[in-house]
Amino acid sequence: MSGAAGGAEPPLNWIQRHPTYEQMKELQVEDGEQIHAAFLVYMDLTEVRRWKDVSCVRSPDLQLVLLEAREKDGAAPHTVLPLPVDRRLSHRSIRLLLDRGLPLLLCAVAPDSTLVYQRMSDGLVTPDPPAGPFEDVGRRQHRKRRQRR
Repeated sequence: MSGAAGGAEPPLNWIQRHPTYEQMKELQVEDGEQIHAAFLVYMDLTEVRRWKDVSCVRSPDLQLVLLEAREKDGAAPHTVLPLPVDRRLSHRSIRLLLDRGLPLLLCAVAPDSTLVYQRMSDGLVTPDPPAGPFEDVGRRQHRKRRQRR
């Protein structure tokens, strides 16, 4: 007899049977939602973005699953913090992660599995100038219009 009759547990889905998901659960982080978020980010990094050497580690201070990965072969490793969008981070938490010495990416995971990555840095960072042959044509045209009046 098959089915859920008699108090049998429902069958596990493919995520719960995935070896990496099982490895994340073995890290003994009690927050199941954060583990699920970490797995979604793991899949994005490995299957979509093709990052290298993606591994999961436990942050004992924060009780979180972190990912360590390289964007490409020979690149410096990054720490990736997968976090459900409804979770808050304290300054202390961010400081603990930045003190690990690796570049930090925060990945916000929405309930619909949308992922948004944000680079975190220690201090202010000047943005890179735009790449390409750009001109500020709009302002020049505006000045010409003013002069004609």
